Amino acid sequence: MADASSVIPAAVLRNLADKLYEKRKNAALEVEGIVKQLSTTGDHVKITAVINLLTTDFTYSPQANHRKGGLISLAAATVGLTTEASQHLEEIVPPVLNSFADQDSRVRYYACEALYNIAKVVRGDFIIFFNEIFDALCKLSADSDANVQSAAHLLDRLVKDIVTESDQFSIEEFIPLLRERMNVLNPYVRQFLVGWITVLDSVPDIDMLGFLPDFLDGLFNMLSDSSHEIRQQADSALSEFLQEIKNSPSVDYGRMAEILVQRAGSPDEFTRLTAITWINEFVKLGGDQLVPYYADILGAILPCISDKEDKIRVVARETNEELRAIKADPVEAFDVGAILFIARRQLSSEWEATRIEALHWISTLLYRHRSEVLTFLNDIFDTLLKALSDPSDEVVLLVLDVHACIARDPHHFRQLVVFLVHNFRLDNSLLEKRGALIIRRLCVLLNAERVYRELSIILEGESDLDFASIMVQALNLILITSLELAEIRDLLKQSLVNPAGKDLYVSLYASWCHSPMAIISLCFLAQTYQHASSVIQSLLEEDINVKLLVQLDKLIRLMETPIFAYLRLQLLEPERHIWLFKALYGLLMLLPQQSAAFKILKTRLKAVPSYLFDCERLRRPPSGDPHQFLHNMPDGFQAIEDGDVTEDVVNSHNGINFAARLQQFREMQHQHQVLAKTQAKSRNISTSSSKEAQREEEPRRPQSIERNVPPSRSSKRGPG
Repeated sequence: MADASSVIPAAVLRNLADKLYEKRKNAALEVEGIVKQLSTTGDHVKITAVINLLTTDFTYSPQANHRKGGLISLAAATVGLTTEASQHLEEIVPPVLNSFADQDSRVRYYACEALYNIAKVVRGDFIIFFNEIFDALCKLSADSDANVQSAAHLLDRLVKDIVTESDQFSIEEFIPLLRERMNVLNPYVRQFLVGWITVLDSVPDIDMLGFLPDFLDGLFNMLSDSSHEIRQQADSALSEFLQEIKNSPSVDYGRMAEILVQRAGSPDEFTRLTAITWINEFVKLGGDQLVPYYADILGAILPCISDKEDKIRVVARETNEELRAIKADPVEAFDVGAILFIARRQLSSEWEATRIEALHWISTLLYRHRSEVLTFLNDIFDTLLKALSDPSDEVVLLVLDVHACIARDPHHFRQLVVFLVHNFRLDNSLLEKRGALIIRRLCVLLNAERVYRELSIILEGESDLDFASIMVQALNLILITSLELAEIRDLLKQSLVNPAGKDLYVSLYASWCHSPMAIISLCFLAQTYQHASSVIQSLLEEDINVKLLVQLDKLIRLMETPIFAYLRLQLLEPERHIWLFKALYGLLMLLPQQSAAFKILKTRLKAVPSYLFDCERLRRPPSGDPHQFLHNMPDGFQAIEDGDVTEDVVNSHNGINFAARLQQFREMQHQHQVLAKTQAKSRNISTSSSKEAQREEEPRRPQSIERNVPPSRSSKRGPG
């Protein structure tokens, strides 16, 4: 093997290691001339020997000046080789790359300079070392020395130029390198990476869009960088890619959708906005490719609908509407269960807008894929029931819409009403705050008569009598006051002449027995005044308590509303509605005279003109009090349930067995009385136990206290 020392003079070798830059530079120029001469003669053996000498004795030397001289001389040798340099690149480039990690910043600087000069000579042949050079440049971009950074930037620009004009560059080999470094936090490295992505994307022959899923997450990660410049560069790159996606006929939406879903939940506002904007475009462009990812996309959109940033909310709402407008089929990998899971989870969101949209999705799925949704009913039913306690009225109304849609089937209807009553039993505040809203809305959606009949059947067999009484009172109040139940009230008014009205009256009566006031109200609605009077007369001492009087007060006030206008007008026909008078006077007798309800009812009865009692069929009493006509009806006349005075009472009750109904009421009230006595007894026992415990504690008091108590006078007296 040729001896390089015989080719290069000793003085040149000595000057290559000199501490002065000029001497090293001049020595390198001499090496360039020597190599050039050898190249001309084609003596590659000696050229190899020279390169090995420069590498071994200089670039790998422990002396910094030797390493500097070695790097300069390797670059000079490459320049001397010119077109022949490619044959020796594997010997020249590795020691230069190794010097990028040198501890001496000046050595690193000279390494950048040397590689720059080498690259200028070999151009495209340089590509075989691209991965190693890219790795070295990535590290140098964050170098602690500003001069090294500057030199690295110059080299970086040259390498980019070489890559863009080369047809040997392999994007497939480059992408793994890029992907590994995309999550680096150093701002200089991030700038370096974005720069390369932008440059490569500008090359027509390089398909960066096809590899976008590999580094998309890293670009989104840079959107939250503390450096405005990096955020701007990342955003610019993303905008360019999004435009390419819009113009490309073939895009891998699926892998990118997963990344966007994660980034839509970023704590950084700009990242969320960019992610939701991309998702919006994907939903418009993706079509069938996105069907398997609908649930994930929905999970990202729904929280953004309630975002604090207005721009994000607007884009999220638009995206939500676009997604819901797409009519996918479960056969096409459309996962109904996954979307229901997302919607159910978002029903627990703290934001009202998100909960509302989640319910809209459940409604949409029920409308389009009812059978599939019902297979998951057990998974969502409890959540939907809990949503009835939502603080938002709009949410509650939407929940009821969903329940009503589910309850179109008889089985699910029964299940809904049973669960509803169960929830009311467990949560009294739900019944108190939302009971009227829930019942009224269900009556609109599911037919009021059907709802009330089902509720009555359930409450008739309710074991918790106190709850049954409260529930019936609430239902009765809704029945009397709600516009939504006007048809039921009209039907009940025909109970004595219409079979349908009679059937409804009897159906409600069974459960209304839990509350005396509810029964009396029902009788007033149905105009069964004689039976109302019988119910009032049947009330025992135990029945007349504070609760009853409070309910009675409510009824008297309700009778002054337009709902009972027909009843007040019937007072103008006393000869036809004698039992109405008797029922009202019965209520008046139950009320305390100082109560407001007593005064209201008494005033109403006194308002009936006295001349109405001077009928031919009625005898005016000697006292002149028109209200004593109750005992002065003509012989042979009877007042039936509808109030008409007639001698023919055959079939007058329309088949209603009022005696049996009254017995039913008494039996139910007897159960309530037994319960009340049991509860009172339990309270007494509890009170007695506490008193006995107190007495047991008294003997244990300190004796000093007893000594301070003066003896009573009776203790001094004898037994006499």
